[in-house]
Amino acid sequence: MTATLAPPVRIEKAAVWALGMLALATGALESVVAPTLPLLQRDLDMSQAEGALLSIVLLITGALITPVAGKFGDRYGGKRVLIRLMAVVCAGGLVSALAPNLPVLLLGQILQGAMVGALPLSFILVRKYLPAGESKVAIGTVSGLFVGGGMAGTLAAGPVAENLSRHWMFALPTIVVIGATILLNRLMPDDKPGRSDDTSVDWPGLLLLSGTLITLMLVLALAPDVASQPFALGALVVVLAAFATGWIAVERRAASPMIDLRMLVRPAIWKACVLTFVVCVGASMAVYLVPQLLAVPSRSYGFGAGATEIGFFLLPAAVAASLAGPIGGIGARRFGSRAVVITGLVIMTVALIALAAVHAEVWHIVVGKVMISLANGLCVTAMVTGIATSVDQSDTGIATSLALVTRVVGLAVGAQLGGALLTAGTPSGSDVPAESAFVIGFVIAGAVTALSLLVTRTMSKGDKE
Repeated sequence: MTATLAPPVRIEKAAVWALGMLALATGALESVVAPTLPLLQRDLDMSQAEGALLSIVLLITGALITPVAGKFGDRYGGKRVLIRLMAVVCAGGLVSALAPNLPVLLLGQILQGAMVGALPLSFILVRKYLPAGESKVAIGTVSGLFVGGGMAGTLAAGPVAENLSRHWMFALPTIVVIGATILLNRLMPDDKPGRSDDTSVDWPGLLLLSGTLITLMLVLALAPDVASQPFALGALVVVLAAFATGWIAVERRAASPMIDLRMLVRPAIWKACVLTFVVCVGASMAVYLVPQLLAVPSRSYGFGAGATEIGFFLLPAAVAASLAGPIGGIGARRFGSRAVVITGLVIMTVALIALAAVHAEVWHIVVGKVMISLANGLCVTAMVTGIATSVDQSDTGIATSLALVTRVVGLAVGAQLGGALLTAGTPSGSDVPAESAFVIGFVIAGAVTALSLLVTRTMSKGDKE
């Protein structure tokens, strides 16, 4: 019986790399809109509000799909759900590639948002088919390649859109997703369904969570204009509180909740979610601020870098981000999750404070961004692997999806906070933010990251071998 449950080692390794290839391609597909938003706005004649909607719709749908995908994967089998989910993603990528106008492109982005659910499903599979120590490394590899794919998409989207067309920046990663899905379907064994007694879907919880996340994104988008629209922002905050309160009440009473809040009460889970949120806020602020700083005209205090130059300067950070996942997985296996998280938090804090103090040369920024990308990958990988191995195998998908939803929210909050600081720091009549706005942004991100070290003191060391 053991031989039928555990596939040959060669198949296992090939299947893990197929998961990694899929993560790389989906990460690239997820990230192509952000660096090309001005081009899309010009090409599709979008307003600023429509551009903001396009930039967040994938995050919203991804945050909604992730816990559902994790729960269905635990229930029906990771491979079965993953292949069907990737069919939706491929359809979304093709719709985006062929989109003639904004409504069609929005539909494509909504379908593409399902890609975020691929990560918890991948974690379900590696936990089922690999020993505990090897599964940590595999989770780290898949996570790192997803992050690396995001960076690669950010770097390549602009040149592809400018030299080919906006259609190809969606089509190329979609083609890779299709190939990786076919390969994975052939290499990955079918895993047995989990709980067969739990067949209900928590639709009220899903709708309320949708309202909560959509309202949260609107609040963050409107926050920089609070002085001109205080009543609208206040009303949205009230609506957000109502949605969040209703969602918590429904989830606590649901027989089969979409997100089991009792799981979130576990120390290992809520501490990892808090740390994931904080780390992603700090990293996302840097992701937003660094390109803006590089693009500031050289006649001021910046470097006047164009899109291609910025991509070149960010390339070392992309490499560091892709390596951080496997390194974090190996570190969690050998030294425990807490040691890796503390190391990553210290590196990120030092890098953010250093950027606030020293950013007169390009190499200062490049080195700082490399350290931040490495630290972010180490922390997120260690926390996800810690969560994945701290719960029953049947709960892997839903548990890791909690951390991934927290990651999405943290990234959105960090980017909006960075944008708000630059908006507030731009003198009247100028389009160049004051240098102090960047300094304040890096200091705030560093201070928040440093404070999160207090949470790590209460973490368990995690399993190590």
